[in-house]
Amino acid sequence: MKILLCNDDGYLAPGIVALHEALQHIAEVDVVAPEHNNSAKSNALTIHSPLYVNRSHTGFRYINGTPADCVHIALTGLLDYRPDLVVSGINNGANMGDDTLYSGTVGAAMEGYLFGIPAIAFSLVDKDWQHLDSAARAAALLVQQLHAQQPAAAPGQAPWLLNVNIPNRPFAHIQPPRWCRLGRRHAAERVIAQTNPRGETMYWIGASGGVADGAEGTDFHATAQGHIAITPLRVDLTSHETLEHWRSRTATLWPSTQAPIG
Repeated sequence: MKILLCNDDGYLAPGIVALHEALQHIAEVDVVAPEHNNSAKSNALTIHSPLYVNRSHTGFRYINGTPADCVHIALTGLLDYRPDLVVSGINNGANMGDDTLYSGTVGAAMEGYLFGIPAIAFSLVDKDWQHLDSAARAAALLVQQLHAQQPAAAPGQAPWLLNVNIPNRPFAHIQPPRWCRLGRRHAAERVIAQTNPRGETMYWIGASGGVADGAEGTDFHATAQGHIAITPLRVDLTSHETLEHWRSRTATLWPSTQAPIG
């Protein structure tokens, strides 16, 4: 198995170092990760600035761009092979519910998915790296089991994209994985306004909102019970259930007979 490993916390982050150590015992692993922390960059690509690839003393390659940049460059010219799997993480903190829309960790995995390669995003629930080795061990076990049960997607076939959140617990205390839907958060808290030394107002994005939907069956509920939460994701944002409703409104949105212009 050949794995492309990325993250959004940067190539020096403990999460990617621990995950690389765990994965290299079961696969050939190439790391291509951001030079700096790129949390909350989602699927952003850098198209107006040049990107550079460097190699660290650890052998990891790093890029002065976003997580999606790293995977994109790796898959479109940097690597001389097609990976069997794209893995992203381990992130320093949860990516559950609405967080997945903003997550650079998920964005890196999704970039692999868009290229037709199965992909997994791994995150630790709490932001303190506690029990990181246990999380890396759990992640490697999941990768090994998924690879054994689900062959890599062949060209032209739909791959899969999984979002995985692991509780910060000793390995023996981590409960079995649960397949979950995404929960929901309340709206984010207010921005924080401050004045810089020049007297100008600057703004910091407020903290994430609290859990609005953490019912049984959600990722929030599963991890609160000590389980690994696995959510299959898709990229199609189409609201299929409302398509017919909007089609029925076509006549009022765009009358069939238009008055001449001018």
